[in-house]
Amino acid sequence: MDYQRYIDWADDRIVHDSRKVVLLFLVVTVVFSAGLGSVSTNSGTSQFTTGLPAEEALQEVNDKFSPAFSPDTGSTQLIQRENNVLAKPALLRMLRSQHRLEEHGALRVTSTSSAATIVAQQLDPEAKTTEQQIYAVEAATPGEIDAAVGRAAERNSRFKSLLSKDFNRKSASASATIGVVTHEVPAGISSGSGQGGSSPLTSIQKQAGFTVSSADNGGITLFGSGIIADEFSNVVSDSLILTVPAAVLFILFFLTIAYRDLADMALGLIALFMAVVWTFGFMGLAGIPFSQMLIAVPPLLLAVGIDFGIHAVNRYREERETGASIQKSMRITTDQLLVAFFIVTGTTVIGFAANLTSALPPIQDFGYVASVGITFTFLIFGVFLPAAKVELDRLRQRFPIPTFSETPLGAEDSALSDVLRGGVVIANRAPIVFLVLILISTVGASYYATGVSTSFSQEDFLPPEENPDFVESLPEPFAPSEYTVTEVTNFLDDRFDTTQSSQATVYVEGPMRNDAALEQMYRAGDNPPDSFVREDGRAESTSIVTVIQDRAAEDPEFRRMVERNDQNDNGVPDDNLEEIYEYLLDSSDRSTALEYITEDYRSARVVYTVESDATDAEVTADTRTVAEDFRYEATATGSIIVFQAVSDLILESAIQSLAIALAGSSVFLILIYNMLEGRPSLGLVNIIPVVVTVAWLGGTMRVLSIPFNALTATMLAITIGLGVDYSVHVTHRFADEFEENDLETALDRTVRGTGGALFGSMLTTTFGIGVLGLAVFPAIGQFGILTALSIGYAFLASLLVIPSALVVWDRVFNADWSVGGILGFGRSQPPAPVEGDD
Repeated sequence: MDYQRYIDWADDRIVHDSRKVVLLFLVVTVVFSAGLGSVSTNSGTSQFTTGLPAEEALQEVNDKFSPAFSPDTGSTQLIQRENNVLAKPALLRMLRSQHRLEEHGALRVTSTSSAATIVAQQLDPEAKTTEQQIYAVEAATPGEIDAAVGRAAERNSRFKSLLSKDFNRKSASASATIGVVTHEVPAGISSGSGQGGSSPLTSIQKQAGFTVSSADNGGITLFGSGIIADEFSNVVSDSLILTVPAAVLFILFFLTIAYRDLADMALGLIALFMAVVWTFGFMGLAGIPFSQMLIAVPPLLLAVGIDFGIHAVNRYREERETGASIQKSMRITTDQLLVAFFIVTGTTVIGFAANLTSALPPIQDFGYVASVGITFTFLIFGVFLPAAKVELDRLRQRFPIPTFSETPLGAEDSALSDVLRGGVVIANRAPIVFLVLILISTVGASYYATGVSTSFSQEDFLPPEENPDFVESLPEPFAPSEYTVTEVTNFLDDRFDTTQSSQATVYVEGPMRNDAALEQMYRAGDNPPDSFVREDGRAESTSIVTVIQDRAAEDPEFRRMVERNDQNDNGVPDDNLEEIYEYLLDSSDRSTALEYITEDYRSARVVYTVESDATDAEVTADTRTVAEDFRYEATATGSIIVFQAVSDLILESAIQSLAIALAGSSVFLILIYNMLEGRPSLGLVNIIPVVVTVAWLGGTMRVLSIPFNALTATMLAITIGLGVDYSVHVTHRFADEFEENDLETALDRTVRGTGGALFGSMLTTTFGIGVLGLAVFPAIGQFGILTALSIGYAFLASLLVIPSALVVWDRVFNADWSVGGILGFGRSQPPAPVEGDD
């Protein structure tokens, strides 16, 4: 066939020009290494949200409702936990902590507020400064404080939102409260979200924490985006320190077992190093930044590279054991494995390239880089490694280079070979029954996997509230840092109806001068959905309406203006709205008003408070429902809505890429086996264990409560790639063996030869990558666990399912078409050799 000429040409280069091939690949490695220094990083959530309608609306809101050329601000939460945070001593501890922070110039504090502040102002309305508020509380009796708490709960809508759910107005008690400290950050420096990278608030909040903790603060802890950013940075470094040494040890240990020869293992490690250098060098030269999604690429290259390397060396050793020369053994090896490696590469590239259809740029980058990396791996392990092995063995003939073992894994007289033959034993006894059981388990796992959830939040990038005891007990430098963010966020969600981040925004575009524009905005808060916080039967919100109402409560002249233009006496003006706006913009409330309406009166925003325990999906659906009630064009936005949009796209991308990858891989395998073997049906056999592996992995994700997130969204594509890798080696080896042997002998030689290499590869990559499960970075840990499971499932499916599938395939396509022949009452003969084959 035509393709054989290309294989022969490659065989000649590898065997006869091995030194030139090795030098060429080393030169290319040097070229790609020049791009390593240009690899930039891109972390955090912003890389996922770019281009989404909700994100664009949020960006427009930020641009229109943030004063130009003004300092950016960031906030710190003071979280106080006591038996009663509304008792006099607790109120004083909070106020003194606020005062201490205000007096520290380096903290750039512009304002502080808390429930203690509100209570103090109820005691003394003239107490404007924190120092005056401290005096007011100090001078009050417990009874006066209890009465002030009651007035605050009645008159100030914000008061209760700063207290825990267990607030009791009658007893004037609550077990927790939140204070807010606002810091000024120089304009042009973002205060950050704390999700990846550094934050200018980190140093401020660390210093603030030290300032508060150095005094009697009554259990006040600090929380904010700077602290989140700091812990995110620590969790990545802690994960690497913990997992990389363990992964290296496992990989070296199992590679030692697989190769059992130091020189051969050194070649395999050099080839792995080259694959990583080529891929990351390409990223640098192409200007592709390294992101969280691309964390999946190095383990992927290791998994495929280790598999290719062990297969190449093991297959070569099989031929050498028969007494064949170096040249002949390598020609036979590459003649077979170049085709197998090409099939694996083609199907794997199709699987990863399916991610290019995603609407999320990081997933597109993953598909692109992974496809390029696998292609590089094919070239390095399919051409460089065999050529280097030829050179090494020629040197061994001339020099006393130590040789430890050249026996292939799964040799006929080994204990391993008996284990590997388990699938053949099943195939010889009850292949149809076994396949029916596999079909039932696959369908059941697939149905169960439809319940896998999706997740996209900062919690995906932070450690769990408690690490396992053995991780906490590790000595330095492996001991993890102290983490507080997850514990604090869980506490806030459990104890408070709302938190600082529990908000959803509706961005309204339309002529806000028109009569009834504000009335319509106000009515949108009637009968709010379940995820919205209610106050007197209405949605709790802030908008230009609440700014007007607050100003009217303090300014008699403005109040009369509002009353003259309020037709239904509900405190919302219906006429002469432009006059109302102009009054506000000429008053001290100008900056506050411009946070909710633009100066041209063409856009406005309404910020709704939502329940802290409501899911992102519930908040998103409810906010979109409310937005639909607006007369003008209204868009639901805010970080919750943006993150939910990303979460939806992650699931959509995972399912879409899975469908494309399976369809594309199936078509490719059918075509390639038709071209290479004249048996297109083998392509269908080849895809069966891949489908089984994907179904089992999906079901396992739900069992382990692992969602599709920014990293695990790639797992289905990776599973297809690794599943095809294992199944192609088995199927293609069988096709070669079946040309010269009967069915049972072909299966037996296949599982002993290829199965031995697969076993070594499986152990190495399963333990080497599975050790990522120890990472304190949860996304990396989940990825490591799922990758190890996918490799294990691919190995089991290839050695257990394929033999039975091949027996049934033989009965259907090579035996007579009678019922007895298909069910196995007759046995087929080996097919006649294809004309022209050797």
